[in-house]
Amino acid sequence: MTDTSGTYGASVLIGESFTGSGPNAAHLNTVLGRRGSAAEAAWATALATPRAGYAPFVAVLQPSLPVKPLTLFVNKADIRGDTHATMTWGAAQAGVAGGVADAVAEGIIPKDAADDLLLIAAVWVDWAAYDADEVYRNNRAATRNALAAGAAGEPTVDAVLAARAEVRNPFYTPSVEAAPNAGAAL
Repeated sequence: MTDTSGTYGASVLIGESFTGSGPNAAHLNTVLGRRGSAAEAAWATALATPRAGYAPFVAVLQPSLPVKPLTLFVNKADIRGDTHATMTWGAAQAGVAGGVADAVAEGIIPKDAADDLLLIAAVWVDWAAYDADEVYRNNRAATRNALAAGAAGEPTVDAVLAARAEVRNPFYTPSVEAAPNAGAAL
C-alpha cells in the first residue's frame, strides 16, 4: 500500500484481532501512529511505567534486532509462572515481531514510513497456554490482521450495527433469553 492518502499522517490507527481458539489463541489490540503524535506519548509512557506483572518491552525479530516500526509489546495478562512468562516473552513476542514484519512486507504498513511510526501491541496470552508454536502462529497472524484492520478503518460502523443483535466473544455468548430483540431499541 502506498501512503498517498495520508493514512499514516497525523492519525492514530487502532486495530483488533482474535486468532485461534482455546488457551493458545491470540487477542491483540494495536495502536499505530507517527513519532510526535499521541501514539509516541503513549508508547514512551507505557515503556517508562512498568508495574508488578506487566513489563512493556520493545519487540525483536532476533536479539538486538527490533522490528520496524518500533513495537512496544504490552502484556494484558499479568505474568504467572515460568511457562506463562516463556509463552509471553518468547512465543508471543516472536509472533508479534513477525506479524509486524509481515505487515511491512505486504505493504499494509508502507516500508518508507516504518522508521517514522511507532506501534503499541497490547497482547493477551492465556495463563493456560501450552503450545509455543501455536501461540507464535496465532500472535503472528493476529498482529498482521489487527494492523490490516487499522489501516483499512475496520470494522465499519455498518458492520458493527449489523452485528449488534448477535453480540458474542470467545468467552461468552448470551442465552436467547438474555439477548435483546434485534428490532427493539437498546
